[in-house]
Amino acid sequence: MSVLDSRSRIRRVQIMIGEEDVGFSFPVGYQRFHKDQLFNFQLNRPYSLGYARLEDLQEAGRRIGTLAEWKTEMLRQATLAVAEDRLLNAAFYYRAAEFYTFPDDPDKQSLYDRFSELFYRVFADHEIEKFRIPYSESFLPAIAVEPQRSRKGTIVLHGGYDSFIEEFYSLMRYFAAAGYRVIGFEGPGQGAARRQGRLPLDYRWEAPVGSVLDQFDLDDVTLIGLSMGGYFALRAAAFEPRVKRVIASGHAYDYRKVTPAPAIWLLKFFRDHLRQPANRLSKWKMGRGGMEAWNISHLMYVLDLDEPMAALDFAFKLNEENLHSDRVRQDVLLLASRADHFIPFRLHQRQLRRLTAARSVAERVFGEEEHAHNHCQIGNIGLALGVMRKWLSGESLSPSGTA
Repeated sequence: MSVLDSRSRIRRVQIMIGEEDVGFSFPVGYQRFHKDQLFNFQLNRPYSLGYARLEDLQEAGRRIGTLAEWKTEMLRQATLAVAEDRLLNAAFYYRAAEFYTFPDDPDKQSLYDRFSELFYRVFADHEIEKFRIPYSESFLPAIAVEPQRSRKGTIVLHGGYDSFIEEFYSLMRYFAAAGYRVIGFEGPGQGAARRQGRLPLDYRWEAPVGSVLDQFDLDDVTLIGLSMGGYFALRAAAFEPRVKRVIASGHAYDYRKVTPAPAIWLLKFFRDHLRQPANRLSKWKMGRGGMEAWNISHLMYVLDLDEPMAALDFAFKLNEENLHSDRVRQDVLLLASRADHFIPFRLHQRQLRRLTAARSVAERVFGEEEHAHNHCQIGNIGLALGVMRKWLSGESLSPSGTA
């Protein structure tokens, strides 16, 4: 069933799988909430995933001009949503406020806590199983959703660089409605694993995946990694044979290749030959505020580092040598979007060519005509989910243009 909003010309599609209602509607269309893509994408995320109202984000986009205004406005939207008993909206507006809050801001932890409290209050009747999986003298947070009908298998799902697993709950419900048991977890550097467990980001993802598989006694799973999580998922599959199928969406096989080569050369020169002046320059930029300051400080926070160049050291480790694509022997599905503003599309074909040992490799490229041409198919999540389910059922895919 679909409803057309004549004012926005955007369809909001209630997803059904057979007779099962997924419980979320995924709007079709990437909105222009803000002229700055770094703000616009973060406004589109909760909307596309089924958690936010169009009119709230349209209003927010008109009122936001700076990072400080972002926090103020998203808190205002959250407060209004709470007052109107729209707690799901409120939860994700608190999450949005937390996202662009600087690590040294004392509100950062309380915003996360408020998001988490509201999220689990909203879904208190969904019987979400919560786990704390022992890991490296700390823990990995995980949630599990049981299938709504006969079980087809188990999916283990995670995000990337700085995601919360709760953000992907609508995806988990989709696959549960399709008959899969779905386990979502946060690895080092993500969500509560960083904010409560104090685990810094680590690209060696086979370790957290192995702990999750041990916890649930699993030996035949599909691993889904989103955004940088696609890199992590392929890396895990290269070393973890209990993973049998891998779906990676919106990743780069080598994050050094995302930035133009001259810029990478310059960064390496400063790191290797002018390290301390580069550290001082980075800290000066952090003191000035703005998006560049947030980017530097956020990377340092996720890595739990106090030296900017040490954070750059880690970024350079997210390369093809450490990914080990040639060791991936599973069935692989790669999803790529033509206008991904984080990951250049040119890297997609290069990744395909490096999966030389995979049992099978399928791809699906999303274009503007499908409203799924942005990072991780934000703009048409329902279409991307349908492609994943079709592949899992063994159906062949067209590389682009059809589901």
